[in-house]
Amino acid sequence: MSNGSTRAIFYALGANFGIALAKFGAAFYTGSGSLLAEAIHSSADCANQLLLLLGMRQARRPASADFPLGHHRVSYFWSMIVALLLFFMGGAFSVYEGIERLLHPQSMENAGIALGVLGVAVVLEALSLRGALQEIREVAQGRSFLVWFRETRQPELMVVAGEDIAALIGLVLAFVAVAASVLTGNPLWDALGTLAIGVVLMAIAVAVMIEVKGLIVGESAAPHLRTEIEAFVAAQPEVEQVLNVITLSWGEKVVIAVKARMRDMETQTGMQLVDAINAVEARMQTRFPQAQWVFFEPDVR
Repeated sequence: MSNGSTRAIFYALGANFGIALAKFGAAFYTGSGSLLAEAIHSSADCANQLLLLLGMRQARRPASADFPLGHHRVSYFWSMIVALLLFFMGGAFSVYEGIERLLHPQSMENAGIALGVLGVAVVLEALSLRGALQEIREVAQGRSFLVWFRETRQPELMVVAGEDIAALIGLVLAFVAVAASVLTGNPLWDALGTLAIGVVLMAIAVAVMIEVKGLIVGESAAPHLRTEIEAFVAAQPEVEQVLNVITLSWGEKVVIAVKARMRDMETQTGMQLVDAINAVEARMQTRFPQAQWVFFEPDVR
């Protein structure tokens, strides 16, 4: 995991832990369903960030005979687990709570405390999201957030950003719902807010799951990186023609397989061909440090 992803996780963990404690206290004191849904969501987020840190630790395990390319892809597994927890512990619970409060409305007490806690939580969550977006801008290379989200191969940073966006939208919805209940004296607004929070959480969780599923199945390197690699190989003096380049994201690393026609293949000895391939591979790994494994096959077809 990159240092940027690690910082983003710790930003989110610190913010969500403090927010969860405040929300639970205010939810039980005021009886707000929206606030209780948000408290459960923040608790789930804390557990999620701990799971991402666990994945980071496991990804550093060395390669072995059973895992010859290491454990880098374990981060994809834990990212999927986090997305599932966000869907069920955050979203599904909030939908259930919202339906329950629609069927059995409950009056709210001391709503000012709830609004104060939600206001502070909005500020803290916005700061956490700001930290994640700063890390994203450093790696996005000018791409918009949506393009980066679709193309990124950093699941931890993607999950943290998704959680922070969901949390911020949920907090705003909860604030509006509680305020509407206070102004109208109708607890229906609080129930609708709880329901809306659940729908938002589930929608963002599904978006994250779709992206992580692609990584688990086996996505190539990000499009811009794949293009750079192909252009770099084609520009090497030992290479006459690139026949095929396959890339595979492997955690923070990339597996590259190249099939190319080498210059003067017909006249070179076997050792000369090996030296030419080794020279190209060495330059590739210098230019692309994440290319830990490069498999190069000379061919004429």
